[in-house]
Amino acid sequence: MKVNIFVEDFRFLRYIGCATAARTLYNHLALLPEMEVTRNSYRSDSDLTHYHTFGPWAMYHLKFTEGVKVLTAHSTPRINEGNVAFSKRINTIYPKIYRQFDHIITISEPCHRETEQLVPNIPKTLIPNGIDREYFRRDDEKRESFREEYGIGSDQRVVLSVGQQTPRKGIYDFFKLADQHPDMTWVWVGGFPYGTLSKDYAKIQMLKAHSHENVIFTGVIDDISRAYSGGDIFFMPSHAETFGLVIVEALSSGLPVIARDIFEFREIFGDSVLFFREIGEARDLLNDDATLQRCASRARTSTEKYDITLIAKRHQQLYQELIEA
Repeated sequence: MKVNIFVEDFRFLRYIGCATAARTLYNHLALLPEMEVTRNSYRSDSDLTHYHTFGPWAMYHLKFTEGVKVLTAHSTPRINEGNVAFSKRINTIYPKIYRQFDHIITISEPCHRETEQLVPNIPKTLIPNGIDREYFRRDDEKRESFREEYGIGSDQRVVLSVGQQTPRKGIYDFFKLADQHPDMTWVWVGGFPYGTLSKDYAKIQMLKAHSHENVIFTGVIDDISRAYSGGDIFFMPSHAETFGLVIVEALSSGLPVIARDIFEFREIFGDSVLFFREIGEARDLLNDDATLQRCASRARTSTEKYDITLIAKRHQQLYQELIEA
């Protein structure tokens, strides 16, 4: 079975969630028997091409690709609001793009429902994103290294967020809580993958420039597991997601997760994470050591179903069914 994984993950797009998911899947598909896997190949002899983005390079590639064409719906119209400038105009093209694929893989129940509403006639299969749980685990050496690099004391409580620096990701609440908790160190890992086209780019840059000493913006980092090992609490204030891959990474690393109470997270993660609606609720959770400890104690176990070895096998099975059909 010849499968080509296609994802536009060059330069600043390398660190967005769909690129990470695609690379992780590629690495583990290559370990499975009867699989010949390429990535971003422009050869036309693949039995199936699995797209993880639909930017200009992917759409050009799509025109001459032979075999089955599959898309994972990492991005849907709903999550563009508060994330990308001109989102309303961009969202109108989704149905047209989706219809160019033979099959769509959705990554959560909310994602599946939204995609079904947009293109009810395109067949779909729900397979969540997976992570390498051996990579995302607590490492004391990485913890010490990360904290030393950013000047964080060993006894300092670190609240970690990972994601694009956009309103949709909840960055304004991150700033508010950091102001209210000068006794904690607040670390945001991630950048502006869409550059100046990111929503509120100038405003967020200004807030960063005037933030207090307890706030650290690392930008993108190569070994993200160092950040998870260096943190004590994971804070996910995002307003909308198709999945929430960073929550799985944080849980696998043994961190308690405080997440915004949105229906996506409720459906996907249930009681594995702690939820807040208002800033005051998040503030109370940050200071509730007993509840945080209980959450941390069950965090890693809750990610077993997202182990990339299992997820890769589910993809392999779907590929085989689609090729045979």
